[in-house]
Amino acid sequence: MRKLHGAKLPHRKNTQHMAVTSLPLPERVYIPMAMHIGAPCTPLVKAGDAVLVGQKIGDSDAYMSAPIHSSVSGTVKAITTYRMSNGKTCPMVEIETDGKQTADPSIQPPKVADRVQFLDAIRASGLVGMGGASFPTHVKLAAKQPIDTLLINAAECEPYITSDNRQMLEHPDEVIHGITEIMQWLEIPRAIIGIESNKPEAIRELSSQCETRAGITVSVLPERYPQGAEKVLVYHTTGRMIEEGQLPADQGVLVMNVSSVAFVSRYLRTGMPMVERIVTVDGDAVEHPCNVRVPMGTPIQDLLIFAGCRAEQTKKVLYGGPMMGIAVPDAHAPILKANNAITVLSHDTPPKETACIRCGQCVAACPLRLMPVEIVKAYHQKDWKRLEQLHVTLCMSCGCCSFVCPANRPMAQTNQLAKQALLAQQKTKKEA
Repeated sequence: MRKLHGAKLPHRKNTQHMAVTSLPLPERVYIPMAMHIGAPCTPLVKAGDAVLVGQKIGDSDAYMSAPIHSSVSGTVKAITTYRMSNGKTCPMVEIETDGKQTADPSIQPPKVADRVQFLDAIRASGLVGMGGASFPTHVKLAAKQPIDTLLINAAECEPYITSDNRQMLEHPDEVIHGITEIMQWLEIPRAIIGIESNKPEAIRELSSQCETRAGITVSVLPERYPQGAEKVLVYHTTGRMIEEGQLPADQGVLVMNVSSVAFVSRYLRTGMPMVERIVTVDGDAVEHPCNVRVPMGTPIQDLLIFAGCRAEQTKKVLYGGPMMGIAVPDAHAPILKANNAITVLSHDTPPKETACIRCGQCVAACPLRLMPVEIVKAYHQKDWKRLEQLHVTLCMSCGCCSFVCPANRPMAQTNQLAKQALLAQQKTKKEA
């Protein structure tokens, strides 16, 4: 099978051998009511209320949503407003911790006897995609299409990030148990764990565990970015191509992040909802790179202090990795459910942009065989028909085109502007 293109990156997995440690409990957490794709939650608490770890503090009647729980015990100090990365706002619950971390006594393992109860349990847990997409997991698992393959995304192909790798090494039993539970209740006959070849210890550990597990295999993937992108991962592990406008479920595949399936295992065993996660803190401005277990809503500033980041060296902070990460405008921004890493860089000035020389490197690097140089041209000319012909909506924002461009042109960013402009034009045309 011909492999999809991509880019060879210096992965800089500085923390791959660093065991997960617990972050000191923050003095206050800031929990937005929108940590998922879909409708934001409505706060269920008010200023002055006492809350416990795992207590539900936000929910919504919308199907495309997920409940939100307190990650600490303490007192609600205020309900404020949080501005999300897309520019929209939502309520935010600010909680002052009491240092006791008292768990809600009502928490207990969910009772699951069939598919409906399993999906209800997943929704109640508050789980959303932990690989960065933040899609409500109960919605993904309720796919109406026939599913024959559960595909576990353990590629972790972005530079610096190793939180998934540590999950696989420290608690592989959670990964396998979560997979078997999903396979059982959704009646999926096989599962594939896709891991990049630069994680040999995880490959050995999970391969060993799979020897006695019928239907579960490990697929070793080439060390090439972006192996973890859904379309690339599905093609390289199953040979199936996700066409424009399709989801993996349309090809009979259900894709889940490896840390997400591990959480499913923990939740079914303990009943503790999604209140914490492992976060990698790394980058060229980090003195002590680390993997830390962090309560949801912890200010990023707390992680920067813990990792020894000096303020004078810190020029840019990202949610996620350097390829697809989102710039954080304020170090007091909170850790969210989908945040697998905080990348801290010592520079924020983009390299000087020069004229395009039509070398075609962006075309050669694109995993989906798109033509970024032509997309940029069509976008600036506002040629909407040409953008449709170039299939710009297939772009998955991996950033390979920008990474390989010798002229330092912002190809990936322009692709996103082109996508949004085309979608807006299509919407206007449809409503006319």
